[in-house]
Amino acid sequence: MIQKTAEEMAREHKEISISQFFEKNRHLLGYDNKTKALLTIVKEGVDNALDATEEAGILPDIYVKIEELDREKYKIVIKDNGPGIVRRQIPNIFGKLLYGSKFHRLRQSRGQQGIGISGCVLYSQLTTGEPTRVISSTGDGKTHKYEIKIDVNRNEPVILKEEVVEDDEERRWHGVQITFIAEGIYREHKQSVLEYLKQVAISNPYANIVFDSPNGRIEFVRGVDRLPKEPKEIKPHLYGVEVGIMARMIEETKARSLLTFLITEFSRVGKTSAEEICKKAGLDPKIIPKKLEHKDIVNLVHAIKEVKLSRPPTDCLSPLGKEFIEKGLKKELNPEFIAALSRPPEVYRGWPFQIEVGVAYGGSITEHSLMRFANRVPLLYQQGDCAITKAVSQIDWKRYGLQGDKMPEGPVVLFVHMVSVWVPFNSESKESIASYPIILKEIKLALQECLRKLSVYLSGIRKAAVIKEKKLIFEKYAHDTALAIEELTGEDKEKIKNLLMQIVQKRWSEVEEESEKEGENNGEENPKPTENNGSEGESEESGS
Repeated sequence: MIQKTAEEMAREHKEISISQFFEKNRHLLGYDNKTKALLTIVKEGVDNALDATEEAGILPDIYVKIEELDREKYKIVIKDNGPGIVRRQIPNIFGKLLYGSKFHRLRQSRGQQGIGISGCVLYSQLTTGEPTRVISSTGDGKTHKYEIKIDVNRNEPVILKEEVVEDDEERRWHGVQITFIAEGIYREHKQSVLEYLKQVAISNPYANIVFDSPNGRIEFVRGVDRLPKEPKEIKPHLYGVEVGIMARMIEETKARSLLTFLITEFSRVGKTSAEEICKKAGLDPKIIPKKLEHKDIVNLVHAIKEVKLSRPPTDCLSPLGKEFIEKGLKKELNPEFIAALSRPPEVYRGWPFQIEVGVAYGGSITEHSLMRFANRVPLLYQQGDCAITKAVSQIDWKRYGLQGDKMPEGPVVLFVHMVSVWVPFNSESKESIASYPIILKEIKLALQECLRKLSVYLSGIRKAAVIKEKKLIFEKYAHDTALAIEELTGEDKEKIKNLLMQIVQKRWSEVEEESEKEGENNGEENPKPTENNGSEGESEESGS
C-alpha cells in the first residue's frame, strides 16, 4: 500500500465554491427527481413573484407556462407584474448562489436563503446546458434582456448576452419574465405543479394565476381585491441569540458601551433590563463591547436567560386572517362548511410565529387532504417529517365526529399555515417544518378549536337526518291512524288526517328550531382562545 505524507495530502486540499457544492448535491435544493425538478423551478419563480408584488403593494398577476420541447426536456416561463429588477442586480440575483435581500432581514417572507432562483439557473445549465433568459423592466421605458449562466468554480454570473430595448409609451410595463430550459417530467398528481398552483391560489387568494400546462390552460381567479397587511422588519431578540452570533454582533457593532449595544441592537430591551443583564453577567455597562473577552460573552449569554424580557414584537408577521383563509378555500374547493382562525402570536427560540388553520368539509370535496403552508408557500413533500403532520396525527378524530386514526377520513380538508420571520425548515429545500414543542402545541390548539365547530355542524346534520326520518314515519302512518279513529269516533278521516299532519308539522318545527338554537349556542365563535382551550389541548395530548 502506497503511503502519503501530510505534505502530499495537504496539496490535495482546496476550497470549493457554494455552486460546486450544490452542483453535486442538488437534491438539497429540491431536485431529487425530474418530476420534482419542474415543481421546484415553478415554485421558486412564483414565490419570488409573490414576494416582489406584495412588497411593492401590487396585486399579483402571474403567468406560468410549461412547454415540452423534447422527451423529458421542457421550457418553463414565469412572468409577473411586480416592480421589476434594476439592471445592475439582474446578473447577481440569477447567477450567484447565496445572494439576496432576505437572509439578513427579520421580516416575514417566502424566500430566506438567496439560493432558490439561482439554484434553478444552476439546474437548467447542468441538465441541458442552456442559459436562463431574463427580461425585466422597472416601468422606466427600458426593457433589459439577459442570457445568464453560473461560473460554478467562482460562484459568479456569466453574462452570455445583454440587450436594452427602448419601450414606446404604449408598451411600457413593469415586472420580470424568466425562461428556463431544463430536464423534467410533467405529471398531474398530488405533488405536481398543478396542485402547487392550486394551493398557492388558496393561500394567496388575492393573486390571479394563469397556467398554460402541456394539457391546456387553467386560470386561478383572484378572490380578494386587497393585499394582507405588510409585515415590518424587526431587530433580533436576545432569547434567540447564541454565543457565536453574539460574538459576531459585538465585533460589528458601532455602539460605544455594552448598555447601548443591548438597547439599540436588539428588540424589546430597555435600560432597566440591559442593566440587569450586565449586573448578572458581572460586566460594566459602560465597557466598550469590542473589549469583551470570550468568557465575558459566554457570561453575557447565560445572564440573558436569567432575565425576564418582553416578547418580540409581532408586527413583523402578516397572517392571512380568517376572511382570506375562508375565501381561498371557498373559491378553489367549494365546500359546504368552512371554519378558520388565527392563533395569537407565540415565540420559539426568540423568533415570533403564528399558526392559522382552516377546516373545509363536504361540497365538492370528495376525499381527505392535509394542506401544509409556511409563509403562504405550499409544502408538498416530506410530509412525514413535518411538525404539521405530527400535530395532526395526535388529534382524536372521533371526539369531533370524524373517523380515522392519524388522519381523518371522509370529505375533509385541513389547511394549516405557519407564519414567521424565520420558519425552522428541516432542510435547504424548505419542504417541512421542524417539530419544536411550542409549534406542535399551537397547531393542535388551533385545529381543536376549528374541529369543535365542525363537530357541531356534523352533529346538527345527523340530528336533522334523525328528525326527518321520524317525521316521515309519522306522515307515513297518518292515513292508517286517521282511518282507525274514524271507525272509533265516526269523524271524517280526511279531517282527522289533516289535524294529525298539523300536529306533526307544529311539533317538528319546534324540534328543528330548538336544534338550530342549540347549534348556534354550541358553535359560537371565541375570538380569543381561553385557558380552557389550552388545558383541553394538553389533556387530549396526554390521552392520545
